[in-house]
Amino acid sequence: MVLEALAVDDETPRKSLADVAYENIRDRLLTLKIRPGDLLNDDLLARDLGVGRTPVREALKRLELDRLVVSYPRRGTFATRVEVTDLAYISEIRTQLEPLAASRAARIATDAARERLRSVMHALETFDIASASAVETLQLDAQVHQGIYAAAANPHLEDVLIRYDNLATRIWCMVLDRLPDLSHHVHEHVDLLRAVIDGDEAKAAELARAHVIGFEHAIREALFAA
Repeated sequence: MVLEALAVDDETPRKSLADVAYENIRDRLLTLKIRPGDLLNDDLLARDLGVGRTPVREALKRLELDRLVVSYPRRGTFATRVEVTDLAYISEIRTQLEPLAASRAARIATDAARERLRSVMHALETFDIASASAVETLQLDAQVHQGIYAAAANPHLEDVLIRYDNLATRIWCMVLDRLPDLSHHVHEHVDLLRAVIDGDEAKAAELARAHVIGFEHAIREALFAA
């Protein structure tokens, strides 16, 4: 999950207004502040974000490619609905690609990338989930996934995984208050990060696959609980 997860360093290029609009609207969609099916008014969004309508319209076009919004002629742009059936489709793809990214990161990550992952691992180990907000928890989860994707150093793989992780995040947010053991979901990332940092490709892939399968199982239990 992204949610403006990673700190921006001094070498990161300045973001355009369209990038700023994209990230802000995306995060509202992911955390369901913009609910599935809601109409997105570009005038209102532009005023709220303090940017012009053009950056907002550019952002909405990108979000449509991400399958987070859908536009209809003469009707407007709406947040896409979250369908339970999407969970199986998303998990099918992530079960294949998350282990690929984790094993590749374990194999080829640079020293700098491994150091960034160590920082994320330390944040996980000291994270107090009981007192954290839902957004803070999602941000930390995003740092794990986005950090591994970046360390894998395949921009095409990273792009695909971020899109599907975003879609998974929306489903997660639907049942966040019904998940009984959120701490386990967050803290199990420690072993995954350690495997990547240590260069253990097989273990990293195995843990990434188990995480996606466990995520789907937990969501299904929450969705269909009596």
